[in-house]
Amino acid sequence: MKFKILISFLFLLIISACSKDESGEDNDTDNTVSKVLNRQTTGSSARDLLSDNTFTSMIIEVVYVEGFEPTESALNNFTTFLENRTYKPNGITVEKRAIPSPGKTTYSLEDIADIEIEHRTHYNTSNQIAVWAYFSDGKSDNDSEENNTVVLGTAYWNTSFVIYQETVESFSNSPFEPGRTLLETTVINHEFGHILGLTNLGTPLQSEHEDEEHPKHCDIENCLMYWASESAANLSDMAGMSTAPQLDAQCIADLQANGGK
Repeated sequence: MKFKILISFLFLLIISACSKDESGEDNDTDNTVSKVLNRQTTGSSARDLLSDNTFTSMIIEVVYVEGFEPTESALNNFTTFLENRTYKPNGITVEKRAIPSPGKTTYSLEDIADIEIEHRTHYNTSNQIAVWAYFSDGKSDNDSEENNTVVLGTAYWNTSFVIYQETVESFSNSPFEPGRTLLETTVINHEFGHILGLTNLGTPLQSEHEDEEHPKHCDIENCLMYWASESAANLSDMAGMSTAPQLDAQCIADLQANGGK
C-alpha cells in the first residue's frame, strides 16, 4: 500500500505546557531563565534565529530515544543548513544525548510536549538561543490508514520540533526508498524551515509563492518547503538522489529579508 508522507503536520495552537514544581504550581522560570520564551507559536522566533541582533550563538539540544539515534551525517547536514542561513558569529553547538523510551507506540503532540518539558535542559539566555530536537521511537497519532498518510516530523513551538524517527527508518534504506541520511536531512531541514517562519509562517513573503492548496508551504516543486517534497510517489525518485532538496530562491529571499543569509 502506498502512503503519502507528510513532512510537517503543523499545529499552530499554543499548547498549555508549563513546568510544575513539586507543589504542582506553574514554574516557568529557573535561575532567571524564562522557559515560556521557548514555548511560543511556530515561526514567532524566526528573526531571532536568523539574525545576530539579540542572539549571537545557538545551541541545538538533540535528544533521541535509545536505539533511534539520527545519523551523524544528517546532523552535520543540519548544522551546515543553519550556518548557511543564519547569522550566529559565536557559533552553533549541537549537544546530543539518549533517553529511555517513554513506553508508547503512538504519541500525540501533547505527549511530545510533555517529554520536552521533562527532559529539556537548554533554554534561551541573554545571547544564546536554544532549540530542542526530539527523535521519537513511536509514530504520530495523526498517522491515518484511512487517508494513507503518515507524519515524519512536526514543528510545534518556536524552538521545538519532533522527528518520528521510527517512521523515518521504516521508509528509508530499501532499494526503492531514499537512504536514511537523505530522508533524515530532508525532514529535519524542512521542519526547521517552518521554525524559521517558512512559508509565510512568521517570515513575511517577499513574493507570492505560498501554495494556496497547502498553506505554509512553497509552491515550487523542487523546493525544500514544497508540501510533497517527500511522498510515496517521490520515494523511488529520491532513492537516486545524493543530496536533500534545497530552499528555492524565493524562500531564501524571504529569510534574507527577515535577517538571515
